[in-house]
Amino acid sequence: MRAIIFDLDGVIVHTDEYHYRAWKQLAERLGLPFDEKKNNRLRGVSRRESLDIVLEGSELAALGEAEKTVLCDEKNASYVAFLQAMGPEALSSEVRDTLNVLRRQGLKLAIGSSSKNAGLILDKIGLGDFFDALCDGNDITHSKPDPEVFLKAATYLGLPAADCVVVEDALAGVEAARRAGMKVFAMGDAGHCGSGDHNMESFAELRDFWSLPFTETKGAL
Repeated sequence: MRAIIFDLDGVIVHTDEYHYRAWKQLAERLGLPFDEKKNNRLRGVSRRESLDIVLEGSELAALGEAEKTVLCDEKNASYVAFLQAMGPEALSSEVRDTLNVLRRQGLKLAIGSSSKNAGLILDKIGLGDFFDALCDGNDITHSKPDPEVFLKAATYLGLPAADCVVVEDALAGVEAARRAGMKVFAMGDAGHCGSGDHNMESFAELRDFWSLPFTETKGAL
């Protein structure tokens, strides 16, 4: 394996609470119930598909595409406002140190995220220029579990899919990686379900799987 493609939310950094607050704010304005159980169904799913889950079972599910786009934009505006409070402290020392170890081992590192705000989040936590490639919701037409985001990330790295490993915390992301023909290291909810080729309790476990010759790539954090 020559590269690792990371999901962003829930793997590199945790913005789940911001997503939850933004969706809940929208749902409450619309008079719809929304709790953490429903929020968990949105993990790894595109904004547009998430809205359908939020609206399901209500008369609003029949809204037209233009109206749903307005609601998606409203949710995103709230989410981006919450993100403005983020800073480099949101990146844990465990993740920072592990990324540095992986880089020193000569691995290519990329982000494969369905989020259209991936670039903003990376900038906020001090990783704006760190990764060798970024593929996010602005680059794809099909969200996870479709494999498009991971296949494009591999293309951006200039590598075949078989040379890449994916790190994911969502079942939709695990399925996307498998459909891309990539091995999966699962953590979080996906890891607890035993869905990965290897299931991790912590991000730091990634340090133990590669022992490659050092190659000069980008600098450390």
